[in-house]
Amino acid sequence: MDRTDEKASALGRLLLRHRLGAGLTQEDLAAASGVSVRALRDLERGHAQAAQRRSAEALADALRLTGSERQVFLTVAQDSRRRTSRPTAVTALCALPPEIPDLLGRERELAQIRHEAAAGGTVVVIGHPGIGKTALAVSAAHQLRPEFPDGCFAVDLRGMDDQPIAARVALDRLLRALGVPTPEAPMSETEQSNLLRMRLDGRRVLVLLDNAANEEQVRPLLTTVPGCLTLVTCRRTLAGLEAARWVWLDPLTERDAVDLLATIAGRDRVAAEPAVAAELVSLCGRLPLALRIAGNRLATRPNWTLAYLTAQLRDERTRLSSLSAGDLQVRSAFEISYRRLSAAAQLVFRRLSVIPGADFDAELAELATGVTELDTRVTLDVLVDANLLQASPSPGRFQFHDLIRLFAGERMSDEEEPAERERLTHAVLGHLLGTASAAARVFYPDALETGEFSSRDAAAGWLEREQSNWMAAQREAARLGRHDDVLELAKAMHWYSDNWSMRNPWDEVFRLGVEAARALGTRPDEAKLLNFLGWAQVYCMGDYETGYATHQRALAVATEADDRLEQAWAHAYLGAALMHMGRPAEALEYARQSCDLAGEFGFWSMRLSLRNRLGRVLQALGRHDEALSVHNDLLAEADRHRDDATAETRLWMTAMVLLEVGHCLSGLKQWRQAAETFGRAREAFAASNLSGIEGEAAQYEGTAWREAGEYELARERLQQALLALSGAAADSRRRQILAELAQLPENGSAGP
Repeated sequence: MDRTDEKASALGRLLLRHRLGAGLTQEDLAAASGVSVRALRDLERGHAQAAQRRSAEALADALRLTGSERQVFLTVAQDSRRRTSRPTAVTALCALPPEIPDLLGRERELAQIRHEAAAGGTVVVIGHPGIGKTALAVSAAHQLRPEFPDGCFAVDLRGMDDQPIAARVALDRLLRALGVPTPEAPMSETEQSNLLRMRLDGRRVLVLLDNAANEEQVRPLLTTVPGCLTLVTCRRTLAGLEAARWVWLDPLTERDAVDLLATIAGRDRVAAEPAVAAELVSLCGRLPLALRIAGNRLATRPNWTLAYLTAQLRDERTRLSSLSAGDLQVRSAFEISYRRLSAAAQLVFRRLSVIPGADFDAELAELATGVTELDTRVTLDVLVDANLLQASPSPGRFQFHDLIRLFAGERMSDEEEPAERERLTHAVLGHLLGTASAAARVFYPDALETGEFSSRDAAAGWLEREQSNWMAAQREAARLGRHDDVLELAKAMHWYSDNWSMRNPWDEVFRLGVEAARALGTRPDEAKLLNFLGWAQVYCMGDYETGYATHQRALAVATEADDRLEQAWAHAYLGAALMHMGRPAEALEYARQSCDLAGEFGFWSMRLSLRNRLGRVLQALGRHDEALSVHNDLLAEADRHRDDATAETRLWMTAMVLLEVGHCLSGLKQWRQAAETFGRAREAFAASNLSGIEGEAAQYEGTAWREAGEYELARERLQQALLALSGAAADSRRRQILAELAQLPENGSAGP
């Protein structure tokens, strides 16, 4: 059976294919062409790599090749004769662009491309508008040039033009750059593509295809010939390409972004305003294109300070206009991608700008755009492929780059009626604020129903996923004068914030609530929100003096409004602030007054919390027996009121009391009982998914076990506490826990 060796040349494989197609044996072809059987066998098996011009023509005649088939055969034969010499010089038509002198922050991506190049026969796609894809590809090509001695070629496919270069034109340029003469007979695109692969066979060649339009344009130009590398840049992801590898570009790090700015604008100028430089690169979204524009504007305006340009960029309405220098414009980079979208995709893209937060899912996108859920999901994928939208790290969620969001908002303003934008904006705000308030109310101690949420966990999950959206919605609602919605959200968040005190900027949430209450003239609500704000200042920010002053204002407003509920809370919070300030004797009077005022209100929603606080003050004063009596009475009363709250509420609120019982027992030096009590509290917090408080309980339990001489148990709990650290107090608590661990014997055993 006729066969070809794996190392046969492109000419040998082509010869074999034509001979078998003609139904000829090697003897038949030798007789018809005058080329010996041995010569034919050596060509087909790779023992010979080339054929003389006259022999090639004789073989083409004997095989009865005509038109483009004959041209390809003779061209491959000609190429085979040149393989022993250096390749033809790269024509100016396909020369690499000049190397980028100041490429920064792309070491990881360059390493990835080098890795793919070493594998051989690879296609690497680099995407995203304005993020430096061409600069990276050109730099990679120049760095890899020594690895591809047979040539490095580049073709600008002009994919964003109204008429991108046709694949046949690009193939013709590449073939001519590779030394293939213009054929006498026109060749089809498929024939050109086959000829390109044959021409590259056995060579080490790098091809850069810049600014590709789509898969259809690129596919005929690709080659996976061993030893070759094809780099493709495109604003789209080209997800339909087979056997491609993708290099995803993120914005530069702040350090690299500042370094790039300094390289262009001048290192002394940037070093003179380091804080402003950090803000400036942030306003540029750390995009290389935007940074080059900003740097060029500064370089061509030596009298400008960084602060002056930064002030221009702070205004979102003019930021994109300010990011232009000569023919470089950030807006133009986005407009090119936008114009290539369908009308339906353009509509979804611009309407997504009314979503206020950092990311979103298809459900919120459907509400924002007024498009059906199915069409929305399809279009979101289209926008991701066009690199105008990014897939969020959370599955099923999407996000804008900051500058692209501004561009989408511009398109919305320019192409939609103001009434339509207002309608969609208020629909999104209403949904986010209403749902967030409903979810937060699930955490009220006396809430027996979960409403639209199946459980407290479901409500917490929604609030966490949509945190950036409902917080941004509150800010936007405040700007638009929707004071009722702003106030309602702030009020609803009270008990939820108590459980997740370190996760969100609660001072902002509650400050907006105070301002809304004042705008509405509702004094009781103002007192309530002042108490919430003071709590955030004391517990979340550690600003005890400011928090104390805020609670004093809350007490004054509540007294003026004859609001006994908020008077009780203000007294309790004032006592807590004084405790943090190291003034427990003063705190005791406030704590007692708060308990007296709380007697007429609900047990779970108020009395338990305020009496628990009284016990803490007594502990601080060293009156541990009295405090223990207060907390034990609370536990007994909680059992009597068990039907007035959900099981979840009973679990975590009684755990708060148990925590204080553990502190009382610690104060009484009853270490083993204290450790066991802290352990019960820790388990309850764990069952309630309150990991932060669970970590605190583990820390207290570990200390108690150490004092009890149970060193291994102590080590286990203290290490558990370390793993749970988060939030503003993490550094201080970490030092405390490490100090406790340092007191443990290295190989200690249980004490007596």
